[in-house]
Amino acid sequence: MKRYIFVTGGVVSSLGKGIISASIGKLLQARGYSITIQKFDPYINIDPGTLNPYEHGECYVTVDGMETDLDLGHYERFTGIQTTRNNSITTGRIYKTVIDKERHGDYLGKTIQVVPHITDEIKRRMLRDDDVDFVISEIGGTIGDIESAPFLEAIRQLKWELGDRAVSIHLTYVPYLKAADELKTKPTQHSVKEMQSAGIQPDVLVLRTEKHLSDSIRQKVASFCNVELECVVQSEDLPSIYEVPVNMQRQGLDAAILRKFNVPVGEAPDMKAWHHFLELQETAQKEVHVGLVGKYDLQDAYKSIRESLHLAGTYNHVKVKIDFINSETISEANVEEKLSQVSGVLICPGFGQRGIEGKIIAVQHARTHNLPIFGICLGMQMMVIEFARNVLHYPDANSAEMDSTTPHNVIDLMEEQKTVTNMGGTMRLGAYDCTLRAGSRVADIYGTLQISERHRHRYEFNNRYKEEYEQHGMQCVGVNPDNGLVEIVEIPDHRWFIGTQFHPEYASTVLQPHPLFMSFIQEVSKQ
Repeated sequence: MKRYIFVTGGVVSSLGKGIISASIGKLLQARGYSITIQKFDPYINIDPGTLNPYEHGECYVTVDGMETDLDLGHYERFTGIQTTRNNSITTGRIYKTVIDKERHGDYLGKTIQVVPHITDEIKRRMLRDDDVDFVISEIGGTIGDIESAPFLEAIRQLKWELGDRAVSIHLTYVPYLKAADELKTKPTQHSVKEMQSAGIQPDVLVLRTEKHLSDSIRQKVASFCNVELECVVQSEDLPSIYEVPVNMQRQGLDAAILRKFNVPVGEAPDMKAWHHFLELQETAQKEVHVGLVGKYDLQDAYKSIRESLHLAGTYNHVKVKIDFINSETISEANVEEKLSQVSGVLICPGFGQRGIEGKIIAVQHARTHNLPIFGICLGMQMMVIEFARNVLHYPDANSAEMDSTTPHNVIDLMEEQKTVTNMGGTMRLGAYDCTLRAGSRVADIYGTLQISERHRHRYEFNNRYKEEYEQHGMQCVGVNPDNGLVEIVEIPDHRWFIGTQFHPEYASTVLQPHPLFMSFIQEVSKQ
């Protein structure tokens, strides 16, 4: 019998609903249940693909090519499941589906309204037809936001219809006032009152806090919010987000949820592999610095890359310290100084002209100084351009994205992209096969010659130059078997010089870190 968990947030945004949802999923998995997690975002965009990373952080791509919220990265890293377009739903997609149905005549001339038509479409997507034991639905935004209202109404109806097959979990904030030296529960009480006014009584409360909450505070919240004491748990600041599942299990969150479903609690979840990871994380002493060269100062803009580096560091028994270096500030005069404190460089993905010259200068420095360097998507393209300018002696070499008039467009627009006019969801997106060259470094790293990785780009390596690159030392060692597109370049006689057109960071999880990140950090750790 399928059961449903709804996760909402109150008081303020950015409390960590995604981490809590992923942690619940992990704990249920560890008890032997199958799960899926989905995110409902209240904004009207069809997807976050066209949103500025400064505004929304990283755009995460699913295996089937959906541009989604970064929380899906948390879901996959924690649980190891592969999400799809069905795991990310926005208000824009809901309304578009309903309007398309109306235009098609599916509603037989009825007046289309938020209730029941919009809420029915939300409910349809919340219920899903997956063959899993638990469906976890995270609702983006904060309770009280106008745009969240249809989602709350859908949850209210489902709670009534599903009975003990539905549980509502509400994450709120308990602020600490330094001047009064007090923790304040009033915002939580008001947040729950807002939920109750929408017809939803939370079954479980997760209290986000920077200070430990006493049992008396939890009892106060339980009494004022009509929630059992065992169903009031706290989520304190922790050194690592990966400690959250263990902290939640220690407080009995998973057991409380199962009791709410009238499901036998049984034995404690098997978290041996997770505890082993945390032990490695705790015992790692040596620090290695990796220079993250990009143009977005916001930490969440490169969330999956950052997490992949940290995960690889843990399994290589080192603490990875990420030094963000804004590529706009890099010049030939200061590049040596800016990279002097790092043991490896990762050239970040992105779009547009801004900051690319600094990335190219960083690539040149790493290549000529035998400094381990990893380029991802646009980062790989900067490696290709730098090589063309300084080894092939084409000083005007560039990407057609940055300079459409260059005679040496070593990076060019993909053929199927030349007729595309719309921006959203029209790039090369999702997982594609790649064949690796036998004997190459990447083949040794992967341990196989056939891989599949996720993409998000419009421009590609120009195969007209492929032979010339290989003659001068840059090898095209990963190629799409269907169309011959170059997916990976490497320089064999360099310590570690690999660029990928795809995004390996999307496939790195807590219990299975990506082999490219593992190899990169292993090499970086030697210095």
